[in-house]
Amino acid sequence: MSTHSNHPYHLVDYSPWPLTGALGAMMLVSGLVKWFHQYNTNLLMIGVLVTLLTMIQWWRDITRESTFQGLHTYVVTMGLRWGMILFITSEVFFFISFFWAFFHSSLAPTVELGNSWPPIGIEPFNPLQIPLLNTLILLTSGITVTWAHHSLMENNYSQALQSLIFTVILGIYFTILQAYEYMESPFTISDSIYGATFFVATGFHGLHVIIGTIFLLICLIRHYHNHYSSIHHFGFEAAAWYWHFVDVVWLFLYISIYWWGS
Repeated sequence: MSTHSNHPYHLVDYSPWPLTGALGAMMLVSGLVKWFHQYNTNLLMIGVLVTLLTMIQWWRDITRESTFQGLHTYVVTMGLRWGMILFITSEVFFFISFFWAFFHSSLAPTVELGNSWPPIGIEPFNPLQIPLLNTLILLTSGITVTWAHHSLMENNYSQALQSLIFTVILGIYFTILQAYEYMESPFTISDSIYGATFFVATGFHGLHVIIGTIFLLICLIRHYHNHYSSIHHFGFEAAAWYWHFVDVVWLFLYISIYWWGS
């Protein structure tokens, strides 16, 4: 039977990865609940393992389809672009909900908070210490990822590789500093609405930085294996868009929660 098609669309083959991904996500979330309540990480580790294996094999299949089989035509790529745009738009509204909760409580502190913000008894972080350093790190990573994009479009393999390496290192450095900041925090997530909004907003941003760093690491590996060209590199473009979104969200977090909120 002929495999030739008379249309530019990509009709994907049957794949087990959506099912294993859903199972991995279910075990991951259930494992988190079990860890919080019973201090047992067995199910959490299984969930992490299943999710990671699914990610690796699903990315492998997509790489084959786009790079080696040529199934990501112009029409397919435009669909992926709109999909990524809509995904980032949904993420914008996701973070708007956190900022809404923060400003709802901080602009008019209730009597339970001592009519003050930060609430009485909470010592906030100094915005000119680790938060400022993390801001400089993310802004620098935004420059390096843009440098990588322009190098890729100019077929400059070595500079694109170098700048991608710098971006991944800066993403990892940011995560390490934020973990250190959390360990040294003088308040916890259970310390009134201040602790809840601070850790939920900055924690979810930190999770997005980890996801973005993994995204860029995959792009780095693919670039190392010559999967990208100057005209066909949407996988990297999507990662760059996501990383710029993470940068912008952090600027709002820094200005509102770390600087104004303190």
